[in-house]
Amino acid sequence: MDALTSRYADPADVAHPLGVIRWGTDAAGPHVRDGAPAIDLHVAGGEGEAVTEVWTTGRPVTAGIRNDVAFGHDGRYAFCAVSVPPAARCTPGVRDGYLRAFEVLAGLGYPYIVRMWNVIGAINEPNADGLETYRDFCRGRAEAFARSPLPEGPLPAGTGVGAHSPGVAFHLLARREPGHLAVENRRQVPAYRYPPRYGPQPPAFARATHLPGGSLLISGTASILGHETVHRGDIVGQCRTTLANLAALTDPRTLRAVKVYVRHAGHREPVRRLLGGTLARDAAYLTTDLCRRDLLVEVEGIAHVPVPDRICTAVGSRSTAS
Repeated sequence: MDALTSRYADPADVAHPLGVIRWGTDAAGPHVRDGAPAIDLHVAGGEGEAVTEVWTTGRPVTAGIRNDVAFGHDGRYAFCAVSVPPAARCTPGVRDGYLRAFEVLAGLGYPYIVRMWNVIGAINEPNADGLETYRDFCRGRAEAFARSPLPEGPLPAGTGVGAHSPGVAFHLLARREPGHLAVENRRQVPAYRYPPRYGPQPPAFARATHLPGGSLLISGTASILGHETVHRGDIVGQCRTTLANLAALTDPRTLRAVKVYVRHAGHREPVRRLLGGTLARDAAYLTTDLCRRDLLVEVEGIAHVPVPDRICTAVGSRSTAS
Protein backbone atom coordinates (compact mmCIF):
# COMPACT_ATOMS: atom_id res chain seq x y z
CA MET A 1 0.00 0.00 0.00
CA ASP A 2 1.38 3.40 -1.01
CA ALA A 3 1.33 5.77 1.96
CA LEU A 4 2.79 8.98 0.54
CA THR A 5 0.99 11.90 2.15
CA SER A 6 1.33 15.58 2.95
CA ARG A 7 -0.02 17.79 5.69
CA TYR A 8 0.52 21.18 7.27
CA ALA A 9 2.28 20.47 10.55
CA ASP A 10 5.24 21.07 12.78
CA PRO A 11 7.90 18.66 11.46
CA ALA A 12 8.65 17.71 15.06
CA ASP A 13 5.17 16.18 15.24
CA VAL A 14 5.78 13.92 12.22
CA ALA A 15 7.58 10.65 12.91
CA HIS A 16 9.46 10.34 9.61
CA PRO A 17 9.51 13.55 7.53
CA LEU A 18 10.47 12.80 3.93
CA GLY A 19 10.65 16.49 3.02
CA VAL A 20 9.75 19.81 4.66
CA ILE A 21 8.70 22.94 2.77
CA ARG A 22 8.18 26.28 4.45
CA TRP A 23 5.82 28.34 2.28
CA GLY A 24 6.60 31.63 3.96
CA THR A 25 8.07 35.12 3.81
CA ASP A 26 11.77 34.25 3.48
CA ALA A 27 13.82 32.08 1.16
CA ALA A 28 16.47 29.60 2.25
CA GLY A 29 18.20 27.15 -0.05
CA PRO A 30 18.05 23.39 0.34
CA HIS A 31 19.31 22.14 3.71
CA VAL A 32 18.84 19.38 6.24
CA ARG A 33 16.98 20.54 9.35
CA ASP A 34 16.45 18.24 12.32
CA GLY A 35 17.26 15.23 10.19
CA ALA A 36 14.92 16.08 7.31
CA PRO A 37 15.58 17.72 3.92
CA ALA A 38 14.00 21.14 3.78
CA ILE A 39 13.62 24.27 1.69
CA ASP A 40 12.10 27.65 2.53
CA LEU A 41 10.17 29.37 -0.26
CA HIS A 42 9.31 33.07 -0.33
CA VAL A 43 5.79 32.65 -1.67
CA ALA A 44 3.53 34.00 1.09
CA GLY A 45 2.41 37.62 0.91
CA GLY A 46 2.66 37.94 4.69
CA GLU A 47 3.47 35.91 7.78
CA GLY A 48 -0.23 35.25 8.37
CA GLU A 49 -0.30 33.20 5.16
CA ALA A 50 2.76 31.06 5.92
CA VAL A 51 2.43 27.31 6.31
CA THR A 52 4.88 24.45 6.79
CA GLU A 53 4.18 21.40 4.65
CA VAL A 54 5.55 18.00 5.60
CA TRP A 55 5.66 15.00 3.27
CA THR A 56 5.95 11.54 4.77
CA THR A 57 5.31 7.88 4.07
CA GLY A 58 5.55 6.82 7.70
CA ARG A 59 8.80 4.96 7.02
CA PRO A 60 12.30 5.80 8.35
CA VAL A 61 14.06 8.37 6.16
CA THR A 62 17.71 8.81 5.24
CA ALA A 63 18.54 12.48 4.56
CA GLY A 64 21.56 14.31 3.22
CA ILE A 65 22.95 16.85 0.77
CA ARG A 66 24.76 15.93 -2.43
CA ASN A 67 25.91 18.43 -5.08
CA ASP A 68 23.82 21.15 -3.38
CA VAL A 69 20.70 18.98 -3.60
CA ALA A 70 18.95 18.22 -0.30
CA PHE A 71 17.34 14.79 -0.33
CA GLY A 72 15.45 12.30 1.78
CA HIS A 73 14.45 8.75 0.88
CA ASP A 74 12.77 5.81 2.56
CA GLY A 75 13.07 2.82 0.20
CA ARG A 76 9.94 3.68 -1.79
CA TYR A 77 9.95 7.44 -2.27
CA ALA A 78 12.47 10.24 -2.43
CA PHE A 79 12.23 14.00 -1.99
CA CYS A 80 14.80 16.46 -3.25
CA ALA A 81 15.11 20.25 -3.30
CA VAL A 82 17.26 22.62 -5.35
CA SER A 83 17.73 26.37 -5.64
CA VAL A 84 19.04 28.27 -8.67
CA PRO A 85 20.57 31.74 -8.18
CA PRO A 86 19.15 34.70 -10.11
CA ALA A 87 20.61 35.38 -13.54
CA ALA A 88 19.89 37.50 -16.59
CA ARG A 89 18.78 34.30 -18.35
CA CYS A 90 17.57 31.39 -16.25
CA THR A 91 17.66 28.61 -18.87
CA PRO A 92 21.24 27.49 -18.08
CA GLY A 93 20.76 27.52 -14.31
CA VAL A 94 17.41 25.75 -14.43
CA ARG A 95 18.77 23.11 -16.81
CA ASP A 96 21.79 22.48 -14.61
CA GLY A 97 19.75 22.49 -11.41
CA TYR A 98 17.31 19.93 -12.76
CA LEU A 99 20.15 17.78 -14.08
CA ARG A 100 21.77 17.83 -10.63
CA ALA A 101 18.48 16.68 -9.11
CA PHE A 102 18.11 13.94 -11.72
CA GLU A 103 21.65 12.72 -11.08
CA VAL A 104 21.07 12.56 -7.33
CA LEU A 105 17.78 10.69 -7.79
CA ALA A 106 19.43 8.28 -10.23
CA GLY A 107 22.29 7.67 -7.81
CA LEU A 108 19.91 6.99 -4.96
CA GLY A 109 17.80 4.66 -7.11
CA TYR A 110 14.58 6.70 -7.43
CA PRO A 111 14.31 7.36 -11.16
CA TYR A 112 10.55 7.92 -11.54
CA ILE A 113 9.51 11.52 -10.84
CA VAL A 114 5.85 11.90 -9.88
CA ARG A 115 5.50 15.52 -8.71
CA MET A 116 7.39 18.81 -9.01
CA TRP A 117 6.92 22.33 -7.67
CA ASN A 118 8.70 25.38 -9.08
CA VAL A 119 8.74 28.87 -7.60
CA ILE A 120 10.17 31.50 -9.88
CA GLY A 121 11.19 35.06 -9.07
CA ALA A 122 9.96 37.75 -11.50
CA ILE A 123 7.98 35.01 -13.23
CA ASN A 124 6.12 37.36 -15.60
CA GLU A 125 8.98 39.81 -16.18
CA PRO A 126 11.28 39.78 -19.24
CA ASN A 127 14.76 38.29 -19.09
CA ALA A 128 17.80 39.93 -20.68
CA ASP A 129 16.52 38.92 -24.13
CA GLY A 130 12.97 40.10 -23.58
CA LEU A 131 11.63 36.56 -23.08
CA GLU A 132 9.21 36.15 -20.16
CA THR A 133 11.00 34.50 -17.24
CA TYR A 134 8.47 31.66 -17.02
CA ARG A 135 9.09 30.81 -20.68
CA ASP A 136 12.81 31.05 -20.06
CA PHE A 137 12.34 28.62 -17.17
CA CYS A 138 10.31 26.18 -19.31
CA ARG A 139 13.11 26.11 -21.86
CA GLY A 140 15.68 25.23 -19.21
CA ARG A 141 13.52 22.46 -17.76
CA ALA A 142 12.85 21.01 -21.23
CA GLU A 143 16.58 20.97 -21.95
CA ALA A 144 17.15 19.08 -18.70
CA PHE A 145 14.47 16.52 -19.55
CA ALA A 146 16.07 16.03 -22.97
CA ARG A 147 19.43 15.25 -21.32
CA SER A 148 18.08 13.37 -18.30
CA PRO A 149 19.88 10.19 -17.16
CA LEU A 150 16.56 8.87 -15.85
CA PRO A 151 14.56 6.27 -17.80
CA GLU A 152 11.77 7.45 -20.05
CA GLY A 153 8.50 7.74 -18.21
CA PRO A 154 5.29 9.73 -17.78
CA LEU A 155 5.51 13.46 -17.20
CA PRO A 156 5.03 14.35 -13.52
CA ALA A 157 2.34 16.59 -12.14
CA GLY A 158 3.63 20.12 -11.70
CA THR A 159 3.11 23.56 -10.25
CA GLY A 160 4.84 26.75 -11.40
CA VAL A 161 4.15 29.98 -9.51
CA GLY A 162 5.94 33.20 -8.69
CA ALA A 163 8.24 33.96 -5.79
CA HIS A 164 8.82 37.22 -3.95
CA SER A 165 12.59 36.64 -4.01
CA PRO A 166 14.81 36.43 -7.10
CA GLY A 167 16.01 33.15 -8.57
CA VAL A 168 14.30 29.78 -8.91
CA ALA A 169 13.69 27.03 -6.38
CA PHE A 170 12.09 23.66 -6.95
CA HIS A 171 11.45 20.39 -5.19
CA LEU A 172 10.53 16.96 -6.52
CA LEU A 173 9.01 13.68 -5.39
CA ALA A 174 10.14 10.44 -7.03
CA ARG A 175 9.45 6.69 -6.77
CA ARG A 176 11.84 3.76 -6.76
CA GLU A 177 9.47 1.65 -8.86
CA PRO A 178 7.32 2.49 -11.89
CA GLY A 179 3.57 2.03 -11.84
CA HIS A 180 2.21 5.57 -11.55
CA LEU A 181 0.04 7.16 -14.26
CA ALA A 182 0.14 10.62 -15.76
CA VAL A 183 -3.34 12.14 -15.93
CA GLU A 184 -4.77 14.82 -18.21
CA ASN A 185 -7.94 16.91 -17.95
CA ARG A 186 -10.58 16.48 -20.64
CA ARG A 187 -11.37 20.21 -20.40
CA GLN A 188 -7.81 21.26 -21.19
CA VAL A 189 -5.19 20.73 -23.87
CA PRO A 190 -2.18 18.90 -22.39
CA ALA A 191 0.39 21.53 -21.46
CA TYR A 192 3.09 19.80 -23.50
CA ARG A 193 0.90 20.36 -26.60
CA TYR A 194 0.46 24.11 -26.14
CA PRO A 195 1.00 26.07 -29.37
CA PRO A 196 4.22 28.11 -29.91
CA ARG A 197 2.58 31.36 -28.78
CA TYR A 198 3.24 30.20 -25.19
CA GLY A 199 7.01 30.13 -25.65
CA PRO A 200 9.89 28.32 -27.33
CA GLN A 201 9.23 25.18 -25.24
CA PRO A 202 5.81 24.21 -23.88
CA PRO A 203 5.40 23.60 -20.15
CA ALA A 204 6.44 20.03 -19.31
CA PHE A 205 3.96 18.59 -16.81
CA ALA A 206 0.82 16.46 -16.57
CA ARG A 207 -2.39 17.70 -14.96
CA ALA A 208 -2.07 15.09 -12.20
CA THR A 209 -0.27 11.91 -11.17
CA HIS A 210 -2.14 8.81 -10.00
CA LEU A 211 -0.13 6.63 -7.61
CA PRO A 212 -0.63 2.87 -7.19
CA GLY A 213 -2.14 3.29 -3.72
CA GLY A 214 -4.86 5.61 -5.05
CA SER A 215 -3.40 9.05 -4.30
CA LEU A 216 -4.05 11.62 -7.02
CA LEU A 217 -1.48 14.43 -6.91
CA ILE A 218 -3.19 17.32 -8.71
CA SER A 219 -1.12 19.99 -10.44
CA GLY A 220 -1.71 23.70 -10.08
CA THR A 221 -5.12 24.15 -11.73
CA ALA A 222 -6.48 27.44 -13.03
CA SER A 223 -9.09 29.07 -15.28
CA ILE A 224 -7.90 27.54 -18.55
CA LEU A 225 -10.15 25.86 -21.11
CA GLY A 226 -8.38 24.22 -24.01
CA HIS A 227 -5.20 26.25 -23.80
CA GLU A 228 -6.85 29.66 -23.37
CA THR A 229 -7.28 31.67 -20.18
CA VAL A 230 -10.97 32.37 -19.66
CA HIS A 231 -12.70 35.03 -17.54
CA ARG A 232 -9.81 37.49 -17.75
CA GLY A 233 -10.15 40.08 -14.99
CA ASP A 234 -13.11 38.25 -13.42
CA ILE A 235 -12.15 36.60 -10.14
CA VAL A 236 -15.60 35.03 -9.66
CA GLY A 237 -15.53 33.46 -13.12
CA GLN A 238 -11.98 32.22 -12.67
CA CYS A 239 -12.80 30.60 -9.33
CA ARG A 240 -15.82 28.84 -10.82
CA THR A 241 -13.86 27.57 -13.82
CA THR A 242 -11.01 26.40 -11.61
CA LEU A 243 -13.43 24.40 -9.46
CA ALA A 244 -14.99 22.91 -12.60
CA ASN A 245 -11.55 21.90 -13.87
CA LEU A 246 -10.78 20.26 -10.54
CA ALA A 247 -14.15 18.50 -10.63
CA ALA A 248 -13.18 16.92 -13.97
CA LEU A 249 -10.47 15.07 -12.01
CA THR A 250 -12.10 14.45 -8.64
CA ASP A 251 -14.55 15.90 -6.14
CA PRO A 252 -12.87 19.16 -4.97
CA ARG A 253 -14.47 18.72 -1.53
CA THR A 254 -12.25 15.70 -0.92
CA LEU A 255 -8.95 17.47 -1.57
CA ARG A 256 -6.38 17.73 1.21
CA ALA A 257 -3.08 19.61 1.52
CA VAL A 258 -4.74 22.30 -0.59
CA LYS A 259 -2.83 25.38 -1.68
CA VAL A 260 -4.63 28.31 -3.28
CA TYR A 261 -2.35 30.79 -5.03
CA VAL A 262 -3.88 34.26 -5.46
CA ARG A 263 -2.27 36.92 -7.64
CA HIS A 264 -3.63 40.05 -5.95
CA ALA A 265 -3.72 40.60 -2.19
CA GLY A 266 -7.10 42.29 -2.54
CA HIS A 267 -8.55 39.08 -3.95
CA ARG A 268 -7.36 36.84 -1.14
CA GLU A 269 -10.43 37.17 1.09
CA PRO A 270 -12.95 37.13 -1.80
CA VAL A 271 -11.28 33.96 -3.08
CA ARG A 272 -11.45 32.45 0.39
CA ARG A 273 -15.19 33.19 0.47
CA LEU A 274 -15.72 31.86 -3.05
CA LEU A 275 -13.76 28.63 -2.53
CA GLY A 276 -13.91 28.12 1.22
CA GLY A 277 -17.26 26.36 1.16
CA THR A 278 -15.86 23.72 -1.20
CA LEU A 279 -12.21 23.28 -0.31
CA ALA A 280 -10.73 21.91 2.91
CA ARG A 281 -10.97 24.17 5.94
CA ASP A 282 -7.18 24.18 6.41
CA ALA A 283 -6.41 25.20 2.80
CA ALA A 284 -3.43 27.55 2.55
CA TYR A 285 -3.99 30.85 0.69
CA LEU A 286 -0.76 32.32 -0.67
CA THR A 287 -0.44 35.67 -2.46
CA THR A 288 2.00 35.45 -5.34
CA ASP A 289 2.25 35.84 -9.12
CA LEU A 290 1.13 33.04 -11.42
CA CYS A 291 2.53 31.62 -14.66
CA ARG A 292 0.29 33.79 -16.86
CA ARG A 293 -0.37 37.48 -16.30
CA ASP A 294 -4.09 36.99 -16.88
CA LEU A 295 -4.52 34.22 -14.30
CA LEU A 296 -5.82 35.39 -10.94
CA VAL A 297 -6.07 32.15 -8.94
CA GLU A 298 -4.65 28.62 -9.00
CA VAL A 299 -5.43 25.58 -6.82
CA GLU A 300 -3.63 22.30 -6.13
CA GLY A 301 -4.16 19.41 -3.74
CA ILE A 302 -4.25 15.65 -3.17
CA ALA A 303 -7.22 13.33 -3.52
CA HIS A 304 -7.81 9.61 -3.07
CA VAL A 305 -9.06 7.92 -6.24
CA PRO A 306 -8.76 4.13 -5.82
CA VAL A 307 -9.50 3.37 -9.49
CA PRO A 308 -8.83 6.13 -12.04
CA ASP A 309 -11.99 5.39 -14.06
CA ARG A 310 -13.19 9.01 -14.11
CA ILE A 311 -9.96 10.47 -15.36
CA CYS A 312 -7.99 10.46 -18.57
CA THR A 313 -4.61 8.79 -18.29
CA ALA A 314 -2.05 10.55 -20.46
CA VAL A 315 0.22 9.35 -23.23
CA GLY A 316 2.74 12.17 -22.96
CA SER A 317 6.27 11.55 -21.70
CA ARG A 318 9.44 13.55 -21.18
CA SER A 319 10.37 13.11 -24.84
CA THR A 320 6.97 14.55 -25.81
CA ALA A 321 7.76 17.74 -23.97
CA SER A 322 11.44 18.21 -24.78
